[in-house]
Amino acid sequence: MDSKLQIISGAYRGRKLVLPDGARPTQNLARGAIFNMLAEILSIGDKIVVWDAFAGSGALGMEILSRYPDSTAVFTDVSVEAIKTIRKNTDGIAANRIRIVNTDAAKVIKNYANDINLVFVDPPYADSGLGIKFVTKLAESVRPGTIVVQEIETNVPYSPDETKWNVLRDKKYGRARFLILRRNGNK
Repeated sequence: MDSKLQIISGAYRGRKLVLPDGARPTQNLARGAIFNMLAEILSIGDKIVVWDAFAGSGALGMEILSRYPDSTAVFTDVSVEAIKTIRKNTDGIAANRIRIVNTDAAKVIKNYANDINLVFVDPPYADSGLGIKFVTKLAESVRPGTIVVQEIETNVPYSPDETKWNVLRDKKYGRARFLILRRNGNK
């Protein structure tokens, strides 16, 4: 599907992204706000290994690849159409920087937990509990210091487990709520 979605900064700035049918992408303005918040947490020279867990179009992971030259990304989604879309959107990016997997993110947490240091959690709004359960399960496996950017609808009551996560940011943009969490040192 054609869209106005594009990479907003970095090496791939302006690159147009296609969307899978039925996608609800994080819009350019909200994505810009997320990455402004992340800029206060991440440094341009950081070796970021990002997991775009419910990738859809792959826009969030692509933005990291664009902004952080030493970054690598894993994109997962259960939708075959989403996987095809991510392949189109990442075409031309060095294959050694990306991995695209058609899978249920919740079932492969342990496969990626030791390698990643940033996770985007943006499942479909229709299943608000999916992202909440995912972050709860993720806390059991990721290393301290791992950053999670979680998007949920503003009308969903939710507070992350503060014995596991430090809430660095909690912002609302329209009907979206973004939480930026850091896994603390407690297991």
